[in-house]
Amino acid sequence: MADFVQNHSVKCAIRMLAGPIPDIGVLNAIVQSVIVHNPFGCSAYMTRNGHQAPVKKVRETYTARIAYRDSTAKTVGVASETYNTVAGFNDGVVALLANTANTAAHKGNPVRTPDADSYSATLRCHDPTGEIYYVNLSRRQVTLSSYEDERIRTRIENWADSVPALG
Repeated sequence: MADFVQNHSVKCAIRMLAGPIPDIGVLNAIVQSVIVHNPFGCSAYMTRNGHQAPVKKVRETYTARIAYRDSTAKTVGVASETYNTVAGFNDGVVALLANTANTAAHKGNPVRTPDADSYSATLRCHDPTGEIYYVNLSRRQVTLSSYEDERIRTRIENWADSVPALG
């Protein structure tokens, strides 16, 4: 059998956040700001599929958690739902809280537990040098992956330093 031979030095870097991003709105605002303002200096490019934006959201996952508590505030059940859009997440939370069948099945009242929510969004970025890399923003960390040029890491680090929620 043939061996795999590494042909590039692709890297991954992770920044653990001092505290979690407070809510889905803050994460979404950061993601939209990167897409609209392009602080990484990315460039548009062409593929066989046509024109590609400099920065594009390629994946997003938002998980809402609801606890069901009895009359003594004891947790008697937990619900967790995952959505692929912010709007879906927001609508889903309302639906989970209003789901009387789940409430009856758990024999407890639904209570939002936003501190237990998780969410992340992955951005595909095209560096002017032609390199494509990914920035994943999640509640507790920022991950830079599939990059080779250390200047990219420096740019992302400097940007993250300027965003209070990513401190």
